[in-house]
Amino acid sequence: MAALAPTAPADVYAEVQHFYARQMRDLDSGEAESWAGTFTEDGAFKPPSLPEPVRGRPALTEGARQAAAGLATAGETHRHYVGMLTVTPADDGSLTAESLVSIVAVPRGGPARLHLVCVCRDVLVREAGELLVKDRVVTRDDRP
Repeated sequence: MAALAPTAPADVYAEVQHFYARQMRDLDSGEAESWAGTFTEDGAFKPPSLPEPVRGRPALTEGARQAAAGLATAGETHRHYVGMLTVTPADDGSLTAESLVSIVAVPRGGPARLHLVCVCRDVLVREAGELLVKDRVVTRDDRP
């Protein structure tokens, strides 16, 4: 039987859950600058829809603004739900957080629908005692 990876203590796990609750609310509310501020200054976000990662807070802010504008034009809100979260500490003090993220699309005047389910793998680091995303890779099961 393979050895299990070490798990984060309960207080750290709860802190990571709270981090994602705040981060996803910022994203879903169109708070682009606040959302980008949850990444390190040089943080990277690699979504499956782009050929290269988005790097740095200015680019992350702009990408989130564009996404919010596109949803507003479409008359739709997205809600991100983070589940099946595992948090694994590394020797360097960083944390690897892996989760399934369900994105629910809520069209104005229409019923909500499941838009996507993604796997999110983050490397979280602490800066001035605050958790921040250093690196995020998002994958989808329906794409190679």
